[in-house]
Amino acid sequence: MRIARFLHDDTPQYAFVQTDETDGTDYLIALEGFPFAGAAMTPTGERFRVDQDGIRLLSPVIPSKVYGLAKNYEAHAEFMHEQGWSAEDHAPADIHLFMKPSTSVIGPDDPIVYPVFSDEMCYEPEVAVVMGRIAKNVSAADAMDYVLGFTCTNDVTLRDLQQGDPMWTRSKGFDTSCPLGPWIVTRDEFNWRDAKISFELNGEEVPEASGTTANLIHSIPEQIAFISSFTTLLPGDVILTGTPYASGTLKSGDECTVKVSGIGKLRNVVVRA
Repeated sequence: MRIARFLHDDTPQYAFVQTDETDGTDYLIALEGFPFAGAAMTPTGERFRVDQDGIRLLSPVIPSKVYGLAKNYEAHAEFMHEQGWSAEDHAPADIHLFMKPSTSVIGPDDPIVYPVFSDEMCYEPEVAVVMGRIAKNVSAADAMDYVLGFTCTNDVTLRDLQQGDPMWTRSKGFDTSCPLGPWIVTRDEFNWRDAKISFELNGEEVPEASGTTANLIHSIPEQIAFISSFTTLLPGDVILTGTPYASGTLKSGDECTVKVSGIGKLRNVVVRA
């Protein structure tokens, strides 16, 4: 099942996304209610094409918090070291986390705003986990029971600030640094153990940015268990699971497209502030 959040007549709504078998077009089946914690979702009777005039896809969720994992693929850790962005040539044995505020979240086709205080913006395509239930002290064995689904994300990072600042608050948490979308694919319909991640820059695929969640150092259940051991994850909270390999720089006007097999594409364009 795919769950989207969209804007119609200035009103945000949730919807199921269904593909019409006759024309292959994706349609939004508008819903009353929210897809979290077992809440009832009732179709309103409205149906819209995803690309219809007056319809805009939004970030599929506005989380209370976003956690991200640093260097959760060995290949990315090695790449960071080779580029001089990291002193160590291997991934940490323990889980290393950073946070992004809810104000960093944007949706499909929203602009990524390049701040005036940075000269080195980088893309990081990833799979994002969306929580569906309150999770506290959850075991890895039970962790997936608390997940609503998955979406695409671009962990946009200001690399010069990441190197210069003592913490990653500005480099990872600036406004528009967390694109999410285009929708949530529920956990029962997504191969989270081996999902291919790829990235297109201005319509051209970047092979060095590709990878698969099969190579995660710390699995998704392990991530949920670790985070829930010290904080309460709320419905709608998001975990960025890590970028698989290389990360490249962005400039104003660049078109970024994150692709995840089984989910779809997340497109955004960079603009200067």
